[in-house]
Amino acid sequence: MAATPEDTLIIETSRGPVTVQLRPDLAPNHVARIKELARQGFYDGVVFHRVIDGFMAQTGDPTGTGRGGSGQKLRAEFSKEPHTRGAVSMARAQSPDSADSQFFIDFDAASFLNGKYTIWGQVIDGMGAVDKIAPGEPPSNPDKIVKMTIAADADDASKAAAANVLKAQQ
Repeated sequence: MAATPEDTLIIETSRGPVTVQLRPDLAPNHVARIKELARQGFYDGVVFHRVIDGFMAQTGDPTGTGRGGSGQKLRAEFSKEPHTRGAVSMARAQSPDSADSQFFIDFDAASFLNGKYTIWGQVIDGMGAVDKIAPGEPPSNPDKIVKMTIAADADDASKAAAANVLKAQQ
């Protein structure tokens, strides 16, 4: 599935840009909610509060504690898509229908998560930046999302960069 500007997320992190291909084919409601929150600026300035070396980097809690969210729970949209390096998936509590705004990016394959967490995207550029995110639970000096934008809404420089990434993916 080829990404379009409307289904491409640009995450400017304190470690560099990360481009994510959104997967509405796997999780249409999660993608819609992520886009809505990104367009509201919800994720701007939010830290990576839980980063486990070799596993994943988690963010999306405006309180930075791992206990906060947007206040809107989402029903699970599990799929057969595997948790591989660069998969972007929703964090949740015990209940499968408890995902809110927190998400994580897999550093490596995590097959034990397959079918249990909603994958809504895939990093298509910028995993080097993800790999540099400071580890810890929480990190002593956490990295953050500086700005999160849908490529279709980005400024001209960001649109050009996203277009180059999308072109390289084809």
